[in-house]
Amino acid sequence: MNAFLRLLVFVAAIPLAGQEVLSIDEAVRRALANHPLLAAQTERIAAAGGLVQQARLRPNPIIYMQSENWSITGADPIGTSVNSDQFGYFTQTIETGNKRQRRVEASQEAQKLTTLERELLEKQIAARVKQAYWAAAGAERIRQLWVEQQDNFRQTIEYHEIRVREGALAESELLRVRLEADRFSVAAASAELGAERARIGLLKEMGELEIRPIMLATPLEMAPVSVLPDVAIALDQRAEAKMARQGIELAAANLKVQRSLARPNIEAGFGYKRNFGYNTLLFTTQFGLPINNKNQGNIQAALSEEKAARASLVAAEAVVRAELRTAERELENRRSQLQNLLATSRQRATESAQIANAAYREGGADLLRLLDAQRVRIDLEVLNATTLMEYRQSIVALETAMGVNP
Repeated sequence: MNAFLRLLVFVAAIPLAGQEVLSIDEAVRRALANHPLLAAQTERIAAAGGLVQQARLRPNPIIYMQSENWSITGADPIGTSVNSDQFGYFTQTIETGNKRQRRVEASQEAQKLTTLERELLEKQIAARVKQAYWAAAGAERIRQLWVEQQDNFRQTIEYHEIRVREGALAESELLRVRLEADRFSVAAASAELGAERARIGLLKEMGELEIRPIMLATPLEMAPVSVLPDVAIALDQRAEAKMARQGIELAAANLKVQRSLARPNIEAGFGYKRNFGYNTLLFTTQFGLPINNKNQGNIQAALSEEKAARASLVAAEAVVRAELRTAERELENRRSQLQNLLATSRQRATESAQIANAAYREGGADLLRLLDAQRVRIDLEVLNATTLMEYRQSIVALETAMGVNP
C-alpha cells in the first residue's frame, strides 16, 4: 500500500471522541499562560529586580585590627606591653558623585527593558499561535475538500462500472476514471499529512509538551478587520519601538553612571590607638587622585552606546512603518482575490463541472472534458481555501504590525 494511503488509514483510525476542541482564543490564552519561553523571561525579570536591590546597597565598612613594635630579641629596655602599638579602627567608603542613585536608576531602566522584552515575546508568541492556527484550519479545509472530492468521484466510478457491465462503454474509459480516482486518493493522503503536520505545528507554537489530537473550533471564514492601520498608533504600541526608546533611557542612565565613576570616592576611618601606654583616637582619610584614570574610556563608550540606541530607534520605527504598509497591502490583496476573483471563478467552475457531467451522461461530451472540469473545480476550491487561510493570516499580520496582539 502506498505510504500516503497507510498514513491516511492510520490518522483516520484516531477516535474523534478523544480530540480536544480548541478555539483560537483558547489557543492564545493557553500559550501565554504556559509557554516555557515566557516562564524563562519572567525569571529574567526577577533577576533584574535582584540587580536593582543590589544597586541600592551601600558599601560595607572595613574593620582593621593591628599591632606593631613587638620585640623579637627580648633586649628592649621597655617592655613589649608598653613599647608595642595597638590599633583598632574601621573605614567607610563614602561614594561621591551620587553613584548609588545613578546605579539604581540604571538598574531600574534595565529592568524596564527586560519587562518590555517579555511583552515583545508575548506578542510574538500570540502572533505565531494565530498564524499556526489559521495554517492548521486551512490545511484541514483542504483535507476536507479532497475527502469530499473522493466521495463525489465514487459516483462517477460507479456509473462507469455499470456502463461497462452493460457493454455501453469501453474498459479503457473505466481504467482512466480509476486512474483519476487514484490521483485523488494520493492528493487526499497528502492533504491529510499536511493537516496533521499543521496541527502539530500549532501545538509546538503553543509551547505544549504533549502532542495530542485536536479539533479546531474557530471556522475558517471571511471576517471583518477590527483594527485600522495607523502609523502613529503602531509606533506607540509596538513593543519593538518601546524597547528602542527604553534602550535610549538605559544608555543615558549608564552614561550618568560612568560620569559619576570619574569622581573618586573618599575612604574615611575612625578608631583607637594605644601607644606607650597611652590610649588615643585615630582618624584617617584617603582618596584617589584623578590624574591618569578619569574613566574617560567608559564615558566615551557610554556616549557611543547612547548614539547607537538613538540610531536603533530610527531603524525600529522604519521597520514598523514598512511592516504596517506591507500588512495593509497584503490584506487588501487577499480580500480582493476572495471577493472579486475567486468567488466568480468558483461559481463558474462548479457550473462547468455540472454541465460537463450532465453532457457526458447524455453522450454529448467526452471523458477528458469531464475530468478537466472536475480538476478545475477542485483546484479552485483548494486555491480558495488557501487564499482564505492567507487572508486570516494577513489580519494577524496587520494586528501584529499595529502592536495589538495578543
